Amino acid sequence: MTLLRALMGEVDTGPGRSDAQGITVAGVACSYDELLGRAEATAQRLTGSTTVAIRADASMDTLIAVVAGLLAGVRVVPIAHDAGATERDHIVVDSGAEIIVGTHDWADVALMDVPVAESASATASLAHAGSGTLVMYTSGTTGPPKGVLLPENALAACLDGLADAWGWTADDHLVHGLPLFHVHGLVLGMLGALRQGSRLTHTGRPTPEAYAVAAERGGSLFFGVPTVWGRIVADEASARALATARAVVSGSAALPVATFEALIALTGLHPLERYGMTETLITLSTRLDGERRPGHVGVPLHGVSTRIRDDDGELVIPDGSTIGTLEVMGATVGDGYLNRPDATAASTTPDGWFITGDSAVIGSDGMHRIVGRTSVDIIKSGGYKVGAGEVEAAIAALPAVDEVAVVGVADDDLGERIVAFVVGDAIDETAIIEQVATTLSVHKRPREVRRVDALPRNALGKVQKARLRES
Repeated sequence: MTLLRALMGEVDTGPGRSDAQGITVAGVACSYDELLGRAEATAQRLTGSTTVAIRADASMDTLIAVVAGLLAGVRVVPIAHDAGATERDHIVVDSGAEIIVGTHDWADVALMDVPVAESASATASLAHAGSGTLVMYTSGTTGPPKGVLLPENALAACLDGLADAWGWTADDHLVHGLPLFHVHGLVLGMLGALRQGSRLTHTGRPTPEAYAVAAERGGSLFFGVPTVWGRIVADEASARALATARAVVSGSAALPVATFEALIALTGLHPLERYGMTETLITLSTRLDGERRPGHVGVPLHGVSTRIRDDDGELVIPDGSTIGTLEVMGATVGDGYLNRPDATAASTTPDGWFITGDSAVIGSDGMHRIVGRTSVDIIKSGGYKVGAGEVEAAIAALPAVDEVAVVGVADDDLGERIVAFVVGDAIDETAIIEQVATTLSVHKRPREVRRVDALPRNALGKVQKARLRES
């Protein structure tokens, strides 16, 4: 069964399906029937097109426009509502978009405007026009953003795998406030609810207060990134309100151990963590019926396989300690990069595995721990290979440290020297260095500690380490 057939009602659904407020986005509510009716009417206006762009903000129109494009069987390109002109224009040109669906303030974008239908059309048909494809653009950290082709079968495999891992059903009430131009917010947070037929509340912004109110209104499953969860545990009353939920999920970056433990203490819930990429969707997750271990992102979803390779290109036998570059294969993996056969080939092994570019450790029990980006978070210093994540965890344990990011900076003697960027009012450089030297190993200690007011982050809360290395 494809994703769109599920959206069109061929699944068992819960209370959210018939509820007039089954879907709420930033305070605007509608039923499933209304959303699908408006999406069908909008899809009829896309006849003859091949690619449509959407100014993706946290709105009901964004969700309807995405569903309409998938129903129409076209390529759907969500663009960040706050994208700068250079990035936006690159995506529009690179994707070949002919139409922009929904409202926007991009007066200089020469595309045909198609508004989202205000109501269902009397002549709308639920006939599925074909397989739609999401084209999600990467963050462009190593060059212009690349469009990743995510067909319906990959979307469905990912969402079904997560439903299995998290016990996600039509009886759930999903709550989140994540951006709708990334996989986390759009695919998991919006299409995932539609796939399961569960009630959905997008809070507009992921504030502790908004999550607490949603919990009081029956929210059962909450999504967030580490920044969101950090703010929630800092607001004890809001955090305790989530104790009525059945699960909280964290992703898009590593959840600090201190935040993991605070969520347990305040809510009684052990966070579910997962791992994925735009190119592969979600491939790993801890399970509701399994162990949830701080710093670990679980086991492969159903239909996904993983392996790691060392620096010499040799496959690593999972032993819980050896670091290697993670490769994945399975039904959740997308169809490569739009217009970039070179990049697609470079990220694919001769036997068809996707090279994630992330370094990982796999235990003999299949549990995965992501060490970081191989190019950024594996620091080769003085002949040693050091994972930035373990150094960050050691430093974060100090009470004076609010946030920390560790990077490797070019060094004539060591190759790379370990530098810690730390947020906090009473930073003691010597204490930080000694903490790492005694908690981990002497060779893993920072050679330099820099106090900063804040760490640079992207829209999903990921620290932009390239900017730190350049500072």
